[in-house]
Amino acid sequence: MNEFEQNVQSKRNDAIDSGVGFGVSFGFFTIMFAIAVIIEFVSR
Repeated sequence: MNEFEQNVQSKRNDAIDSGVGFGVSFGFFTIMFAIAVIIEFVSR
């Protein structure tokens, strides 16, 4: 067996980390889109 398989640093579920990463990136791009829409609306 591999040395790294025996000595695991983190036993957390990867699905939770993936979900948090998706949520943070989705929120960031949603905020960027909202800011762009507000700027376009104000500039008219």
